[in-house]
Amino acid sequence: MIVKDLSSDWTFSEKDSLSWLPAKVPGCVHTDLLANGKIEDPFYRLNEHDLQWIDKKDWIYKTEFELDQVILSKGRIVLDFKGLDTYADVYLNDQKVLSADNMFREWTVDVKKYLKKGKNKLHIAFYSPITKGLELHDANAFVYPGAENDQAELGQVEGNKRVSIYTRKAGYHYGWDWGPRLVSSGIWRPVYLRAWDHARIQDLQIVQNQVKENLASFTAVLELESEQEVLADIQIRNNGLELAASNVQLKKGVHKYELNFDIENPKLWWPNGLGEQDLYTINAEINVNGRVEQASRRIGIRTMEVVREKDDEGTSFYFKVNGVPVFMKGANYIPNDIFPSRVSKDQLKKVIETAKNSNMNMLRVWGGGYYEDDLFYDLCDEAGILVWQDFMFACAMYPGKREFLDNIKAEARDNIRRLRNHPSIALWCGNNEILVAWHNWGWKRQAREQGEEVPAMVWKAYADIFHEVLPKAVEEYDPSRFYWSSSPSSGTGVKPDLINGDDHYWGVWWGKEPFETYATHIARFMSEYGFQSFPEMKSVRKYAEPEDCDIFSEVMKSHQRSSIGNETIEYYMLQDYRKPKDFESFLYVNHVLQAEGIKFALEGHRRAMPYCMGSLYWQINDCWPVASWSSTDYYQEWKALQYYVKKGFEPLLVSPYLEKDNLKVAVVNDHLKEIDAKLILKVMDFTGNVTWSESKEISIRKNSSEVFYGQQLKKFLQGRNPEKELFLVELKVDSEVVARNILYFKSVKDVKLPKPKVEYSILKKENSYEIRIESDVLAKNVFLSLGDEDGFFSDNYFDVLAGETISIRLETEISLEKLNEVIQLRTLDSTFE
Repeated sequence: MIVKDLSSDWTFSEKDSLSWLPAKVPGCVHTDLLANGKIEDPFYRLNEHDLQWIDKKDWIYKTEFELDQVILSKGRIVLDFKGLDTYADVYLNDQKVLSADNMFREWTVDVKKYLKKGKNKLHIAFYSPITKGLELHDANAFVYPGAENDQAELGQVEGNKRVSIYTRKAGYHYGWDWGPRLVSSGIWRPVYLRAWDHARIQDLQIVQNQVKENLASFTAVLELESEQEVLADIQIRNNGLELAASNVQLKKGVHKYELNFDIENPKLWWPNGLGEQDLYTINAEINVNGRVEQASRRIGIRTMEVVREKDDEGTSFYFKVNGVPVFMKGANYIPNDIFPSRVSKDQLKKVIETAKNSNMNMLRVWGGGYYEDDLFYDLCDEAGILVWQDFMFACAMYPGKREFLDNIKAEARDNIRRLRNHPSIALWCGNNEILVAWHNWGWKRQAREQGEEVPAMVWKAYADIFHEVLPKAVEEYDPSRFYWSSSPSSGTGVKPDLINGDDHYWGVWWGKEPFETYATHIARFMSEYGFQSFPEMKSVRKYAEPEDCDIFSEVMKSHQRSSIGNETIEYYMLQDYRKPKDFESFLYVNHVLQAEGIKFALEGHRRAMPYCMGSLYWQINDCWPVASWSSTDYYQEWKALQYYVKKGFEPLLVSPYLEKDNLKVAVVNDHLKEIDAKLILKVMDFTGNVTWSESKEISIRKNSSEVFYGQQLKKFLQGRNPEKELFLVELKVDSEVVARNILYFKSVKDVKLPKPKVEYSILKKENSYEIRIESDVLAKNVFLSLGDEDGFFSDNYFDVLAGETISIRLETEISLEKLNEVIQLRTLDSTFE
């Protein structure tokens, strides 16, 4: 096969304009306008508001490419568009060859008869997704409930009509409660011309049949497209070792051919923290009359089940990998940029490294974005990060017309086939929050207000998509994987109830319930919960001016899309903290607030195992600089939450907590072996004096959570001063502290924080710096920063107890001289008046 990349030498123009400008493919209208200086940075201040005209226009992209007789002599030649966003007509040498209407599909079309030797012209007309959406909206007899995140008013859409649901396009482009509204168009993934003779491998699926300790058996399913009936040799190899071979008579057209093979002494693929991520590259080769075609797929050998069994409480919901129940520790994941083509390989690598280094084993690819690039899943395979994969439906009821359902079916087919060989794919989920919204958010009532017959029509469309089209697609193309119709739910069409499935808990934040309820509102699997924070000051300076630095300024309100955002952050902050003295202090306290709040959840969920077997907070990343629920901001700077998550997801967790009127200490062990340890409990005052201590030898069962200490709180605090004392818990294995945690008996607002004298020293290492920090008294939430310089601290926002020394690592390229100039250290006590 000859493959010609057609990603270069593109130009673009507004329709009917004579002004053509250079374009980048992959890319989009907004990034091309920005690169050509025609618009200002959409993320800066309020610029986004002035760019809403772009999505009302039609745009033309064009290029020319040369072909020689070698390519033209091939029997088959196709154009392969990996991604067109979204409504597009494709013309080759002035002949229309394709009409596209789905951002999530791969579009291929035979073009041999349109091509010629020498120069060929390719141009694509993109039509306004708003204009198309309005046509579909107005043609419907009623308005579908939901789509509240479609910021139609900001988008200056006629009648503020929410049109996003009618278009198979990333929902977050139309706005979300953490994202901007920038509805773009363009060639968002690569374009190729492919030419071949006789036969090609259209798809290769590696089906795992059985895994035993000494042998794993597989079937290689080759989908071959042949131009004629012809004899072919097929070989399956791994690292040059022949696994199977066959001589087959190919039929004309597209047909499947199967070869069975075994791998001896298989090395298993494990989730992060439980073992290695061994991967095998399986190569398939077909030889037709001396012409060879090849394809390869990388697989991991592992078993995967989602266990749904009745028990005393309800119905379980947990993942069993290689026969072992695994508590899922992770986060929800959204696109890394509002413009998908702008996401770099380094960005993807960094977010997966963050997940792995934070002891996560699962990310949920949320249904309002897009099916991620192949590299994302490759990186998850390598890191041991399982993927809860949503189909791209979120927070709205969707149309149910036959052509729409057929489009969804093709979309599901393309993406299931593309991703099914990845060991990281854990399950397919139909949608995000639609079922619970239909039952609990008033959507059914909104439908009924438009006519008694409307709810039945709306629900039929829902059932057709999520109970018929999508599960049938999974059954046909990836039958070994589990399908879950909606998150959260208790089963197909059954709303969540805490005892039978997964749950999204937003009582903290939307309900203004206290953080402590995170540890009591627990389902079998917690797939969403979260609390907001702003980016740190270094990041804010990239999109705002000094005069904008007030949480209620127009710029800060615009870079906050939750309808209750900034005032809710302030409300929670003033429950536990005194009012910060300035804007920068507010950002810092906000980070600590977010981290401390989610700490209740992480630890509460893990303590509740095996009843609860998953904790995925919302969310690990951002698509633009904004106040949001993220633990790393748009620039991939770690917030306090990410540091807390890393500790909260350690395989060994020691967790002191208050439950009603009792003080308890639980230990969670994710390791697959029993561990003997020493549990050390201390009460210390803020100057370092130990006023009480106790220790005991314990055996921690494998893969377990167990309470190892309990005492009535009132009795425990008798004779103590909770305003000036803390509870320190440590776990030692072979004299080494392997886990540590601190519990304060009062909120920060009600404790008497001392004014610490914190000293630090910097030692230059080969590729980093070691920073040693010590304090005379308790230093609460020590935060190190480098101004506007780049660098990564191995720990941050940590407490330093009186008299102890803590060493952390700093990775940065700046010199020691520069480091001494820019490094700053802040403690919580200094942020209040």
